[in-house]
Amino acid sequence: MVLAILLAGTGILLLFAYEPSPERAYDSILALKDRFLFGGFVRNIHHWSGNVLIVVAFLHLLRVYLTGAFHPPRQLNWVIGMILFLLILMSGFTGYLLPWDQLSYWAVTICTGMLETVPLAGPSLQRVVRGGAEIGPSTLSIFYALHIAILPALLFLLMPFHFWRVRKAGGLVIPHGPDEEPSPTVEHVPTIPNLTTREFVAGLVIIALVLAWSVFANAPLEAKANPGMSPNPAKAPWYFLGIQELMLHFDPLFSVLIVPAALLGLFLSLPYLKYDLVRPGVWLISRKGRTSGLYAALAALIFTLLAILADEYLLSFETWLPGVPPAISNGLLPMAIFLAFFGGFLAWMRRKFELSKSETMQALLLFLLAAFLVLTLTGIFLRGEGMKLVLF
Repeated sequence: MVLAILLAGTGILLLFAYEPSPERAYDSILALKDRFLFGGFVRNIHHWSGNVLIVVAFLHLLRVYLTGAFHPPRQLNWVIGMILFLLILMSGFTGYLLPWDQLSYWAVTICTGMLETVPLAGPSLQRVVRGGAEIGPSTLSIFYALHIAILPALLFLLMPFHFWRVRKAGGLVIPHGPDEEPSPTVEHVPTIPNLTTREFVAGLVIIALVLAWSVFANAPLEAKANPGMSPNPAKAPWYFLGIQELMLHFDPLFSVLIVPAALLGLFLSLPYLKYDLVRPGVWLISRKGRTSGLYAALAALIFTLLAILADEYLLSFETWLPGVPPAISNGLLPMAIFLAFFGGFLAWMRRKFELSKSETMQALLLFLLAAFLVLTLTGIFLRGEGMKLVLF
């Protein structure tokens, strides 16, 4: 909430200087930095608050899942939290284009270009998002309206409802050890000053950290957008680089549509699946859950790195299988190999550790999250010119 308020406050200040047109947007950012008192500092706060908010929201979702705080009566709040996370990502993405520099222009070009690979509706969906065939004034107007009005309104409507649902469910889930049982009686204390003081201090710490970072680290700004000259490499925003990295290894039908849709559907349905071991408040369910979760994350780390290296230097299903449609040779076949390894690994862990269904599901999700994290970090740090893998 503190980061969202920081974003809203600094965003309002930025509106006094920003001009939402391709001809003036970039120059208005330069004027903001050079002619407005603390203009660059305000932009830095806005930029870094948005990035930190994405990280904090993701860690919050992870904490809620790993402590089992999504079980009844909190199912709806998990879904609301997922929607809030998606809105935060969309807010970051729509704001990414507004400086109209090379970095933002080509990042949005790449991300909206991914939509074209969606079967049947892809080209139409791309035109709707861009406001036409290419990135231009209509795109900037659409992104500007979404960023300053529609998405913030949705966020600030859903956040209080999200908080209210937590209170309605009895407050936060109280963490306790794996060998402890939660106390049947809970001691209640007044919200003021016990809770409000802690939240006020936590908010001040967050603000101080963001302000300190914004003093020394400027928000990136490259040359003015040039539709005729793409930077090398041209990358999506860092929070979408996992998908861009996936596109380098899989057919777009799988990397842009099937895999993200399956993951989103899985995460939205988590509270409504049947669980045989429900222990809200216990990190990673149990001691076996902690061990198997660690094994799953390490296996994902090793497997994903080896798969990236193999695909980069050794494997080429499209070359080995000429004439086979790319959706099969570079989509269905590698996906089948991944699922075979994935299923075999989970079956082995379930037998070795005698895992319950809940512990197995947790290991599955930790494997997927760790694999996607490796893909994202690879896209951020290990992709150079032409998106070639750069190890040194």
